Amino acid sequence: MVASAPRFPVFDVAVVGGGLVGSAVAYGLRNRVGAIAVLDEGDIALRASRGNFGLVWLQSKGYGMGAYSRWTLNSTRLWPQLAAGLLKETGIDVALEQKGGLTPLMGDYEVEARLAWVNTLMSQPGVEPYEWKLLDHHQAASLVPGLGPDVTGAIWTPHDGIVNPLKLLRAFHTAFSTSGVEYLPHHGVTHIAQQPGGDFVLATPNGEVRARKIVLAGGLRNGDLGAMVGIDLPMAPQRGQILVLERTHRLLDTPMVTLRQNDEGSWLVGDSQEDAGYADQVTTLPVLATLADRAVRTLPALRDVRAVRAWSALRVRARDGFPVYEQSATHPGAFIVTCHSGVTLAATHAMHLAPMIAAGALAPELDTFSTRRFHVQKN
Repeated sequence: MVASAPRFPVFDVAVVGGGLVGSAVAYGLRNRVGAIAVLDEGDIALRASRGNFGLVWLQSKGYGMGAYSRWTLNSTRLWPQLAAGLLKETGIDVALEQKGGLTPLMGDYEVEARLAWVNTLMSQPGVEPYEWKLLDHHQAASLVPGLGPDVTGAIWTPHDGIVNPLKLLRAFHTAFSTSGVEYLPHHGVTHIAQQPGGDFVLATPNGEVRARKIVLAGGLRNGDLGAMVGIDLPMAPQRGQILVLERTHRLLDTPMVTLRQNDEGSWLVGDSQEDAGYADQVTTLPVLATLADRAVRTLPALRDVRAVRAWSALRVRARDGFPVYEQSATHPGAFIVTCHSGVTLAATHAMHLAPMIAAGALAPELDTFSTRRFHVQKN
């Protein structure tokens, strides 16, 4: 494939990264700035956007950083507006289902440990209280018919849900093609320089791209990209493995953090977390077997459903697991956006973060998410 040349000599904003995070920001920048470019790599890139679980999820976010919980809650509230807007503009239904979600718990130890965990999370400074419940087995079974007897209880919130992440990515890119956002594949950025006048020059294998502002949303490459504009971002990718089951008729209307049924009937089983570095994206039988065992214990009807494939992908994570939003102090106009919740946070990235970037400054509420938290001097 021959990459196209940029149509503009200087873009108002160049977004580096065409996955869900960069696409959500670029989508939100439309109608706020003029010429926008989205620079993407080729198909061999480490694409977390094509390997994720597709949850819009609140209840597990913010332990250790209350502001993250509040930021996530805001995004879950905005999600219906984002889904409706994409459907109206592109005709693509991203299959948002936001009827609440469950974290299934097996045995008294899991119930007690999770209850203590949630109570600690909710008591942190900066957390906006939201509705949640600890359900016993019978209450959880009223939401999930056929729930296995090993599920002692579950944590439920009404804010949680699912979307189809591949349809979401397609909807963003379809919106680009109809609104003048220029998508430039095979333009992985190899060097960034800021000229005396403030414009940025981005070197790529297919030529230079110039822009007045840049947004670094390159996922697992953001550590290297940030260093080019004076931002020291320590990354710690984490491998997750997913087991895919064949399509069935609809059995699950309330998704779980480890188990969901897609809009077309297939099943995803996931939630493994492994510190495997950048290069190791293999699937392993012991992990997949553990995932399958817990899925069958959760919903015994899945015992007769065949596994059809499995994959692994690397989660985009800063060292502490929380998002990073920052404008470079040494290269004004260069913003960095990093998170492992590209689906959940897509709505607030498009509707709240993008307007800040267009205006040239991040709101004080995002100070907590800067890389300064990694570089606090010890006494």
